[in-house]
Amino acid sequence: MNSKPETDLENLRYHLALSQAPKVGPGVFKAILAYSGSAKVFFSLSKGKAGKIPRVGEKLLEIQSQAVSLLRKADELISLSEKKGFRILVSTDPEFPARLKAHEDGPVILFTQGNCNLNFERSVGIVGTRSATSYGKSITRKIVEDLLPYQPVIISGLAYGIDIEAHRAALQVGLPTIAVMGSPISQIYPAAHKKTAEQLQETGVLLSEYAPGSPMVPGNFPARNRIIAGLSDALIVVEAAEKGGALITAEIAYSYNKDVFAVPGNLQSPFSEGCNHLIRKMKASIYTGPGDIAEALFWTKPGEEKAKKPTLELSNREEEEILILKLLLEKGESEIDQISYLTEIPLGMLSSKLLSLEFEGIVKSLPGKKYKLMV
Repeated sequence: MNSKPETDLENLRYHLALSQAPKVGPGVFKAILAYSGSAKVFFSLSKGKAGKIPRVGEKLLEIQSQAVSLLRKADELISLSEKKGFRILVSTDPEFPARLKAHEDGPVILFTQGNCNLNFERSVGIVGTRSATSYGKSITRKIVEDLLPYQPVIISGLAYGIDIEAHRAALQVGLPTIAVMGSPISQIYPAAHKKTAEQLQETGVLLSEYAPGSPMVPGNFPARNRIIAGLSDALIVVEAAEKGGALITAEIAYSYNKDVFAVPGNLQSPFSEGCNHLIRKMKASIYTGPGDIAEALFWTKPGEEKAKKPTLELSNREEEEILILKLLLEKGESEIDQISYLTEIPLGMLSSKLLSLEFEGIVKSLPGKKYKLMV
């Protein structure tokens, strides 16, 4: 871990101490920081002032009296990380991934090992079943190879099946890849992937929100899916059963308003059910090739003219479309019922108009039957 000025070290100690306190999850931590200004200030607040912090109850106030032991634990983690070559990034660090700060449930501390800038220009998450078929593995390799001209960072979870195939494919073609771990940063899981984990650190990163030496519990793995979703500009689900981690990641990415894609599969294959379900529920677009990603994110290859976003030209629009676009321009985003009420356009006609505008790339549908302008 790189040495830091004393003030930064103090910030790290208190940030780490608070984040490791019992019952302090990301939501509570962020509420404390928003009220106090810093973790260090929180520990010095009076009981009365600390009690006014939203989401902080009487039991949580007890952590103030545990400051000495929590700081001792923080110092031990800092020392251990320095010895093992782990880096600790707190949410106030400028090198902390900005993509994760945008989400309320995002992590407040990360442990990393490797050499990749976490505020990269482009990224694609690739996830899928642990029981990948030979078809799923070959498609994963093809996806990564096809994405090479766009130079994204490949994000996945180091798990068996599609995840590890994505990491290995990225290494094969020379793309940096980030493995988001559900285990502590000090424990490669599964152990069979240790060699790949070591290789990817040369240009990529191992990343975990779990401190070295902390227990590995089953709940860590579903929780890490939100980090995969948050770091990914677009997420591709290659193969997925009807239930599983890949579908959880896709649902989270959809809730984050990320572009989600699914590789359609054989109707008789249980590992296509999840992908087909996402497509059927319109929570994912069909993935047919890298052009789908490039079009959605306005990416270009080196030497290509930069893709242009659609422009908002109202003069040749129908009256209903003008009403819709002006409303979205004013509101930013709105639910379909609200759009119908404010524009006095019947829901049936409104749905048709919104779909047409979405095909043009001018409007995008969001979770909760909301819509927003894309220009």
